[in-house]
Amino acid sequence: MMKRITQSRMESMITEKQDMNIKSVVYRAGIMLAFITAASVTGCFFQAAGLETNSAIVYLLAVFLTARFTDGYIFGILASLLAACLFTFLFVDPLFTFSANTHRSMSTFIMMTIAALVTSTLTTHAKQNAIKARGKEAGTKILYTLTNHLTDAEDIHDIAGIATSAISSMLNSHVGCLWFDPNGKPEHHFIQQISPQKQIRREIPDVDALLQRMEGLNTDYDTGPEFCDWPIYGRETLLGIIRVPKEDAKAMNESQIRMLHAMIESTALAMDRFRVTQQRIKFNEEITQERFRVNLLRSISHDLRTPLAGIIGSSEILLNMTAKDDLRHPLVLGIHKDANWLHSLVENILSLTRLQDGRLVLNKQEEAAEEVVGAAIRHISRHYPEYEIAVYVPDELLLVPMDARLIRQVLINLLDNAVKHTILQDEISVSVTKDAEKNCAVFSVRDRGEGIEASELPNIFQMFYTSRVKHSDAQPGIGLGLPICDAVVKAHGGNITAHNRTDGPGAEFVFTLPLEVNDHKSL
Repeated sequence: MMKRITQSRMESMITEKQDMNIKSVVYRAGIMLAFITAASVTGCFFQAAGLETNSAIVYLLAVFLTARFTDGYIFGILASLLAACLFTFLFVDPLFTFSANTHRSMSTFIMMTIAALVTSTLTTHAKQNAIKARGKEAGTKILYTLTNHLTDAEDIHDIAGIATSAISSMLNSHVGCLWFDPNGKPEHHFIQQISPQKQIRREIPDVDALLQRMEGLNTDYDTGPEFCDWPIYGRETLLGIIRVPKEDAKAMNESQIRMLHAMIESTALAMDRFRVTQQRIKFNEEITQERFRVNLLRSISHDLRTPLAGIIGSSEILLNMTAKDDLRHPLVLGIHKDANWLHSLVENILSLTRLQDGRLVLNKQEEAAEEVVGAAIRHISRHYPEYEIAVYVPDELLLVPMDARLIRQVLINLLDNAVKHTILQDEISVSVTKDAEKNCAVFSVRDRGEGIEASELPNIFQMFYTSRVKHSDAQPGIGLGLPICDAVVKAHGGNITAHNRTDGPGAEFVFTLPLEVNDHKSL
């Protein structure tokens, strides 16, 4: 039913345009005949009255007026020929014939024809130039108005509505506008102008098909069943579509097409500007939220450090004062371990906040790799004395440019992670080697735990990411240790990776540090 109505409307529009064209031709022909008839009557009157007036001047005036009040060159040229013939027929001897007896009469006819043609051509050309100038002025005014209104638009819907109204007014058509979301997907409805004061929302039957056609477009527009769709391109993506009814699109002249392109570009700039503004607002909100989060973490961590230090110290004293067969010994040991875990967590949070604020400064000096490894193992052994950690270092002294404090923290985090995922009797090892080809030191921490799920390997160095696979005795974490290791190693110019062992169960973390000496660097 809808298709029949549309076809009927299109046929009615074509018939109306044909009738309008016929009426226009008849109207302009009537103007031409009226001016030529008036010139003939005036010339005959002057001749009958015995006035010495050249009738050719009167006909030239008629040709000039015809060219002035009709469109195009055709009626001006026809008026020129008709005026020359009538002048010869009415005023050149022999009268009432189209023949001339003298060379003077013939030259008068020729000059009359040439003068009439030149006058008609110049007048028509000047008129067309004036029409073009008025058209450019009107187009510039429309474009200026559109730009001003787009500047005041509050959102993408306002931009689409303003563009639809302006383009519809320019083309005298019922234009529509479809906009895309930030992900590049078109909406399921578009706005269409149905009257100068009213817009409606129409549903798109197949959004995916429309998007596919627009993405594969190699011309200025895509012709669909009802509309010619003109894309609105942004700096990076497709922002929307201007939908011009097919019959109106075919009737557009070059000036309208140029104006349509200009208006689409203005709409694209407005849409791009709106999206950039939205992204900037979102980015600023994220920065503000991140700043609040970091400040909160820093405040909490600082507030926890002092009581934790007291708890750790008191629990150590109580452990030394309590025999292992005392029933209170496991309770004190649990307090000591949990306090140490909380202290490690607080230190990681503080390191994270310093990294994010750029306040963590590298003090790189050449350090013996085995001493840094030894310091990390001693720290772990104090908290987990029941675990044995194997160490493999080169026989020769390996000096590595590093901030020993930070690299020791990296090794502590990796070893702590290994201990949490390894049962007591299984292997944990640390090794250091020199890669002469890449001129770097290679640190490796390996365990015999349950390993890392393949789906989790790409994410383990992300902030606050925690593994779903947990050892039954493992302490819970919040996913800060490995991201801190990654940040510290990269600040040293190295790289850190993780993978499952190939010689059995377990995981291996490997990081490299370049051996060249650099100046102090700030994270």
